[in-house]
Amino acid sequence: MQKIKSLMTRQGPRSPQENAGDLSPVENFRIPSKEELREMREQPIDPQAEQEIINSIEEVYFSSDSFDIVQHELEKLPPVLNLQELEEYRDNLKRQQAAVSKKVADLILEKQPSYVKELERVTSLQTNLQLAAVICTNARRHLSFAKEGFTQASLGLLANQRRRQLLTGLLKSLRTIKTLQRTDVRLSEMLEEEDYPGAIQLCLECQKAASTFKHYSCISELNSKLQDTLEQIEEQLDVALSKTCKHFDVTHYTKVQQAYTLLGKTQTAMDQLHMHFTQAIHNTVFQVVLGYVELCAGNADTKFQKMQYKDLCTHITPDSYIPCLTDLCKALWEVMLSYHRTMEWHEEHDKEEAVPVADGNNTASAEESVFDRSYVKKKLEHGLSRIWQDVQLKVKAYLLGTDMSNFKYDDFILVLDIISRLMQVGEEFCGSKSEVLQESIKRQSVNYFKNYHRTRLEELRMFLENEVWEVCPVKSNFNIIQLHEFKFLGQSRSPSVSPSKQASTPCATELSLFEQYHNGGNPFEMQIDNKDDETEDVLASNGYESDELEKGVCQDYDSDSDVPEELKRDYVDEQTGDIPVKSMSRDTLKSRKKSDYSLNKVNVPILTNTTLNVIRLVGKYMQMMNILKPIAFDVIHCMSQLFDYYLYAVYTFFGRNDMEAATESAGSHGTSEERKEKVPSPHLSQLVVLTASETLYGLAERVVATESLVFLAEQFEFLQSHLDTMMPAAKKPFLQQFYSQTISTASELRKPIYWIVAAKAIDYEQMLLLMAGVKWDIKEIMSQHNVYVDVLLKEFEQFNKRLGEVSRLVRIPLPVSNVLWEHCIRLANRTLVEGYANVKKCSNEGRALMQLDFQQFLMKLEKLTDIRPIPDKEFVETYIKAYYLTENDMEQFIKNHREYSMKQLTNLVSVCLGSHINKKARQKLLAAIDDIDRPKR
Repeated sequence: MQKIKSLMTRQGPRSPQENAGDLSPVENFRIPSKEELREMREQPIDPQAEQEIINSIEEVYFSSDSFDIVQHELEKLPPVLNLQELEEYRDNLKRQQAAVSKKVADLILEKQPSYVKELERVTSLQTNLQLAAVICTNARRHLSFAKEGFTQASLGLLANQRRRQLLTGLLKSLRTIKTLQRTDVRLSEMLEEEDYPGAIQLCLECQKAASTFKHYSCISELNSKLQDTLEQIEEQLDVALSKTCKHFDVTHYTKVQQAYTLLGKTQTAMDQLHMHFTQAIHNTVFQVVLGYVELCAGNADTKFQKMQYKDLCTHITPDSYIPCLTDLCKALWEVMLSYHRTMEWHEEHDKEEAVPVADGNNTASAEESVFDRSYVKKKLEHGLSRIWQDVQLKVKAYLLGTDMSNFKYDDFILVLDIISRLMQVGEEFCGSKSEVLQESIKRQSVNYFKNYHRTRLEELRMFLENEVWEVCPVKSNFNIIQLHEFKFLGQSRSPSVSPSKQASTPCATELSLFEQYHNGGNPFEMQIDNKDDETEDVLASNGYESDELEKGVCQDYDSDSDVPEELKRDYVDEQTGDIPVKSMSRDTLKSRKKSDYSLNKVNVPILTNTTLNVIRLVGKYMQMMNILKPIAFDVIHCMSQLFDYYLYAVYTFFGRNDMEAATESAGSHGTSEERKEKVPSPHLSQLVVLTASETLYGLAERVVATESLVFLAEQFEFLQSHLDTMMPAAKKPFLQQFYSQTISTASELRKPIYWIVAAKAIDYEQMLLLMAGVKWDIKEIMSQHNVYVDVLLKEFEQFNKRLGEVSRLVRIPLPVSNVLWEHCIRLANRTLVEGYANVKKCSNEGRALMQLDFQQFLMKLEKLTDIRPIPDKEFVETYIKAYYLTENDMEQFIKNHREYSMKQLTNLVSVCLGSHINKKARQKLLAAIDDIDRPKR
């Protein structure tokens, strides 16, 4: 109805022909009956009224064909029915129906010509179809006749030929399927032969062939089997890839990479490779440490295999620590070498494949290959630091797992040696500074060195307390570089290389470790070598270069009967050059004075066993510092303590008088805590006697002690430049202060030590007593000197003789003999002035006698010694001449010469009283002396 309404609404004043053409025969409308048509004709024709009637029809009547009109109208009835209203409503509905029916009839009439035309076309089509049926029937009849007469036999042959071809193809397919079924055997053989590329190629070809025959039911199972086989190959390929992490083989790795390339999993292979390297590092170190732990534990029930690696490292015993560390580094070296060779393989492989592709069809695959190579290169480069970091962490856990503070020095140096070599490997491997290893070994080194230094100081105290201060016989050309501990100073190499070993071949220093051991060997194998094969040739047989030479020289001097007695008692200066004794002629030796106390001995260094021990300790400290620069300051500070302690011991043993020693001994007692923190003061061995006058109060021992200290200071000066390069810039002022305030004062220690000998070697008290018995207020000028001068000279001759005897025991260097003579002469001159200051009365003739005595002393003394000028000569002469000064000159003399004591100046004024100074002047001069002394009080 909706369609009818829209159709009636759209109709315009068209012709009946056009209206008839629009009427479709498929419209299923009810044709009005004759009565209805008659009623419609009887209705007045008013198109507008008719249209209004149609428009008054409810929309629901046009909604759907399944609309129930009766039900609708019944539902609209009111509860109370009115007949008249119902009849009116019924009439209205009839009018609406009549309008619709009339409209439909008009439309049908308009479409009548089109309907007739279409009916004619249908009738024509029916006729043509009947003709076609007749033609088909005739064709079938003729075909049946041809089949029976000719075609059936020929077509049968063709069908048989086609069937034969199909069967032949089927047979070929079946043979292929049979071959596919047997490929698993060949694949297994190829996998055993590690021909992974061939196995994958075969498997992929089988899969391709299987896809061709997938229409066979048996192929689905085979295809699944091939897929399982391919997965199995990938698993074995992954295992093969993991093997390259420990032992890289070019052929093996090439096959593995070709196989992954066939699978199209180059990037996946690289990801897996890095996982395998990480796992290889963990498994390697765990197995190495586990092996040593179980070996040392014996039959212990502890389940070490379930322990974490860090906990396992704490069970390593000190005896197995170094072998285990060596094997650990060897194993890690193999892993890093494999990684290094893997990178080399890819670099060479990339160069071979980096060829421009001319074929445009391969551009996509070439771009993919370039991308894969770029990915692999970046992955390998990033993996360097990652692999090295894993290595550092594993070695760090091992280093910190054991307390090495009680290790032997050589063992600890060997540990540093190994770690230093490992850090060199890391630097060549990825350019790393190995901060993790440096921090770990620094912690252990500081801990070890603190304990080691404390023990060495205790040992040094023990050495000093048992030292008898005899010369250690070394050769004349002795140099600390000859000692094993200082070998590293003469080796030109990188500080990171082991100080105990260096490759003997020159080319070894030019090649990196990875180049040296590319084809075999291990840089850590050298660590197990025995160091004892390096011998030292520094000790002489008996302290002399030649006994025969010594004997010959002494005999020559004993046979000098033609030399005057005075010259026999005299000595010449020591020659400090490097000319050995054996190069001197006998005439040259005879022409020398005998004041050279070292003439009968080669100019060898004077040092003791303790000195040599300290030097060796310094060498060991420097070895440790050379490897571990971060603790250089701590090591140098401890080295300074070694020297300070040695210097302190020499001074306390030989440089203090009895009063000072007693005072310090009384004040040395402190709390137990203080004594625990500090190294106790050493005590001189009871075997050393310093009170015998025959030995010049232990002069030989004093010379050995003092000169060994000077020699030690010289070695420190020799090492200064090396220490300066190792010392951090911020700590260099400490080193400069140590050298300027401590090392430089070593030679100054000669003065207090030899002063004690000089003070006791000459009997100055006897000289004072003899001088006190001389009468100085004489009236005549004397031509003969006093007896005390001869006594004093005899004392010096005796001193000279004893000095010669001591020189037969130990070489007395020229600076030592000069200091001794200087002290003795200075003390003698001071004693003379003191004796002159004790004079109560003195005349001008007495002063002349004093000058005569002093000149006689000087004349004889100059024959005994070569020291020029004579020490304190002017001190005596000035004092004697001061007697002749006037009052004003005397006052100026007192102010200018404060080197004289109050007693000496006072006596000078008192003796002059009455001769040319009156009492008033005397009081004035004494007041001037008192003014000088007042600031001292």
